Amino acid sequence: MKISVKGSLRDLFGFIRLKSYRRNRFAKAPAQPIDLGPVNELAAQLHPKRQNLLISEIRDETKSTRTFRLAPDPELDTLQLAYFRAGQYLSLKVDIDRCGITRPYSISSAPREALGADGFYDITIRKIDDGFFTAHVWDHWKVGTKIVASGPCGRFYHEPIRDGNKIVGLAGGSGVTPFCSMAREIIYGDMNAELLLLYGSSDKDDIVFYEQLGELEAKSAGRIKVVHVLSCDEAPLPDCEQGFITADLINKYADVDESTFFICGPQAMYDFVRQELTAFGLPPRRIRNEVYGEARDVSNAPGFPRTAVNKSFELTVRIGGLTTVIPALAAETVLVAMERAGLAPPSECRSGTCGVCHTLLVSGDVFVYPDGDGTRAADRQFGFIHPCSSYPLSDLELAVPRSGL
Repeated sequence: MKISVKGSLRDLFGFIRLKSYRRNRFAKAPAQPIDLGPVNELAAQLHPKRQNLLISEIRDETKSTRTFRLAPDPELDTLQLAYFRAGQYLSLKVDIDRCGITRPYSISSAPREALGADGFYDITIRKIDDGFFTAHVWDHWKVGTKIVASGPCGRFYHEPIRDGNKIVGLAGGSGVTPFCSMAREIIYGDMNAELLLLYGSSDKDDIVFYEQLGELEAKSAGRIKVVHVLSCDEAPLPDCEQGFITADLINKYADVDESTFFICGPQAMYDFVRQELTAFGLPPRRIRNEVYGEARDVSNAPGFPRTAVNKSFELTVRIGGLTTVIPALAAETVLVAMERAGLAPPSECRSGTCGVCHTLLVSGDVFVYPDGDGTRAADRQFGFIHPCSSYPLSDLELAVPRSGL
């Protein structure tokens, strides 16, 4: 999808001034502030904008995957962790070479393990070849390293009012992490649900949490079943499936008519699995998708103009009272261009869903990834975009809010 904004935004700003005039003209004298006391305190504990954490333990899961245990950092006034729901993620804020960037990672530990002074979050990260962020993690994160994170984010969790008590998890690679959290919550007795996990990996050595998942399944008294699906030519595991997570495979193990499907994995896996699910004619409310971050190769996305490949443009960015002109490639998101320039723009999910990076496109053209944009119709009408899912197709001018993290 292509979004263009040209000329004056006179109509938008006139509307805002009119609303302000009416509000100021007819408003009564401001009421005395109400002291909510413990209500505000509880809200701040449940939904903190910022948590100061430190790494208390590091564990290798596979040759390319590590789990980092994050504990509260009392020296920086985080005395306990915010509670979360199994399936939610943390948005980590990290400075690399004076560039402030964010990355979202699902929590793999159980919600109750975050409670109390000794509470912790586990996040599990897979090293990506040529990955800017994960290379920094592998080289610099040690026990004692301090980390800044958001509060728990996202809506990828089981909601009894909306979802049935039969969950089918369709996972690929490190996308198994939120399902590990759900499985632990089931074992603790904090989630009244059954979990069937169809977990795709390239080979046995690529499986994250292989032993832990087996232990959870054994303890579950039938409430958890794990099926490993290996795409390699040989099957080194007993009772595993070979190939990919197809409609036939899903139908073999799942009670399709009574289940809610949760999908988490790399983009290619998302695209394949969602196509397979169309065979069942499921209503959208029974398919939940976790965010998977920025597209790895936007040039192959439907509708991306071939003439833009390898082009570079100028971005005029207004943020925090300053105006800066920076370069940007058509093949990278507007968010990445701003981060590389050290502007520290706000972001959280990096998938066009949460709205934290909500930015006014004053002028210029962008390509919006067709399967990763959650802007509302009113936002699009008045020229707002999500930089994390928007790619420049011309020189741009942007008005960006300051980061709140």
